[in-house]
Amino acid sequence: MAKLGRPGASKAKKGPTKGTGGHGRKALEGKGPTPKAEDRPYHNSYRTQKAKAEARQAPKKGQFVASKTGKSSKANATEVLSGRNSVVEALRAKIPATALYIAQRIDYDDRVRDAISIANNRGISVNEVTRVEIDRMTGGDSVHQGIALQVPPYNYKDPNELLDRALSASTLPLIVALDGITDPRNLGAIIRSVAAFGGNGVILPQRRSVGVTAAAWKTSAGAAARMPVALAANLNQTIKEYKRRGVFVVGLDGDGDVSLPKFDLHDKPLLVIVGSEGKGLSRLVQENCDQIISIPISQATESLNAGIAASVALYQISTLRS
Repeated sequence: MAKLGRPGASKAKKGPTKGTGGHGRKALEGKGPTPKAEDRPYHNSYRTQKAKAEARQAPKKGQFVASKTGKSSKANATEVLSGRNSVVEALRAKIPATALYIAQRIDYDDRVRDAISIANNRGISVNEVTRVEIDRMTGGDSVHQGIALQVPPYNYKDPNELLDRALSASTLPLIVALDGITDPRNLGAIIRSVAAFGGNGVILPQRRSVGVTAAAWKTSAGAAARMPVALAANLNQTIKEYKRRGVFVVGLDGDGDVSLPKFDLHDKPLLVIVGSEGKGLSRLVQENCDQIISIPISQATESLNAGIAASVALYQISTLRS
């Protein structure tokens, strides 16, 4: 009597069987584990991770980017502006910018919305990053308010180009040069004053001087977007070249031999040189000046801030010329 197998069971065949040759192995393996969210381009986590990576590549506040020669210079400095008012003002002033960074989960007030709108209209990249990334980019600035703007290297002019433009203008040339100014806020204030009192531009020496940094942009209140700044490889050589081309050079110094109210070269093409608050004008610069003028102040005050001194002198020149 034949034995019945279990219902549904197949009866094994005796002898060798023919296989698939491995062709079915891929189907048996399946699609593998599901990729992580940050590895899927269509997922929000992927975009957030990408924004973080871009933020990590952004230079830190005050960082200098290496030039082609391997050295750092003001001409290659990349800066980051922070703070809601400062960023919106910079964008409205059409300061060249490469990226806007917004911290995650911040309060989107009118200033943040304006910054995003202006950035989008100008084609500036808008990135959402963590507050930690904003902290890093701004050097731990506690008042960044969750927003930062990356500013590219400043486009410096040549001092002779600056003079060419000034000589072709309808007014008498008035250019300001800085000697030993290292505070970016002083630079920003001076740029703002030069713009306010009809000046043609500012000259910075390439060495031992502040450059047009984010802090200078901020203090200038947008004037840095309108006022050209030149970079001189050698300030004393630039002074001599300006004198050769008919420009009178006057220096501001507390020990000057001409008091500002008695200054009488206002009707000449002028290069006004401002020294640092502590050391004043360097010896060689003083020797190359046509006049050294001082601002009379109370004996109770030792000296004036460089930015304030420049503003007072420029106001006096502007008043005498009007």
